[in-house]
Amino acid sequence: MYNFDKIVNREKTASVKYDLRKAYFGKADVLPMWVADMDFETPDFIRNAIMERAKHPIYGYSIREGEYYQSIVDWLKRRHNWEIHKKWIVHSPGIVPALNFSVQTFTKPGDGIIVQPPVYFPFFMAIADHGRKQLENQLLFDGQSYSINFEEFEEQAKQAKMFFLSSPHNPVGKCFTKEELLKMGEICLANDVLIVSDEIHNDLILPGYKHIPMADLSDELAEITITCIAPSKTFNLAGLATSSVIIKNKELRTKFSKTIADLHLGNGNLFGTVASQTAYTHGDQWLDELMAYLNSNFQLLDSFLKEEIPQLKLIKAEATYLAWIDFSATGLTDEEIKSKLIHEAGLGFSHGAIFGKGGEGFQRMNLAAPRTTVQNALENLRRTFS
Repeated sequence: MYNFDKIVNREKTASVKYDLRKAYFGKADVLPMWVADMDFETPDFIRNAIMERAKHPIYGYSIREGEYYQSIVDWLKRRHNWEIHKKWIVHSPGIVPALNFSVQTFTKPGDGIIVQPPVYFPFFMAIADHGRKQLENQLLFDGQSYSINFEEFEEQAKQAKMFFLSSPHNPVGKCFTKEELLKMGEICLANDVLIVSDEIHNDLILPGYKHIPMADLSDELAEITITCIAPSKTFNLAGLATSSVIIKNKELRTKFSKTIADLHLGNGNLFGTVASQTAYTHGDQWLDELMAYLNSNFQLLDSFLKEEIPQLKLIKAEATYLAWIDFSATGLTDEEIKSKLIHEAGLGFSHGAIFGKGGEGFQRMNLAAPRTTVQNALENLRRTFS
């Protein structure tokens, strides 16, 4: 059994989540539950593998050997029943870089790219920073759950060259159904729209739900889909800058690989390679225990809000460790919600408006933390909003 209750002091470790609180929130003493990394220890078997490699006194240029690629192939088959080939895997230092590489490689300035806000905000940056046109297929919210505006999606696909899919969706925590994915995929096929699927949260699926890789739905969709995965969210390895881009289509893969080569980013990180291979080889039990713990945190949050702060509502989570909370019933403006959270509750959440249209009135709360941390945050919320 792994200990997810252990408190680890992350201050003064060059941590974005902890050591940038003053810069981001205006005060350093908020309880940080914003940046999407975990406050749990990185698994011991991964740390041990890194330390064993670190014993060798030379950290020179390194390669990724066959076992590295095989660990990814085996993991995807074991956890998601998705069969891929080693040759489909291209290294990227991260998924956000991979989004930008995709934009640069496969689109031109002025081309349209579809996004589904409220969504992971670096999507917007990858579009705007390269002079592309953002087409917003805002998710439909009925007060309880989210769905897709397919009529609008179909119209936008006629103007688009690319579609950024967040699956599972960040921040709303939605696992798209097979039917939803197929319908979006078929529209993209009919309009020659390339799909870039950010599936970084693919392993973090809550009980009763299932992640379906877009590229695994059909051979036709596999040919137009670029899938981005990483061990970073699953195993708390974001600082090691290692992710994989899976591209079946040889022509697309060759072009993407050329972009990586032209930017001299292919070597990667020695310890990231060790960590990734170890995680995907030995990480099943740890992940199973992690998801059970996270599910308990979600249940705690949901019951607490219903009993103690009914004006706050947790949108039912299907995946990720990120709670999407509706504050709209408070009647407060976005700025008032933000101010009360920071200055009265002492809480550092991710403010919904940064995720684009539909994010107003919401806050994203990171539940990948020990139970006592979550309980402290809930007490702070109760004192401030009940």
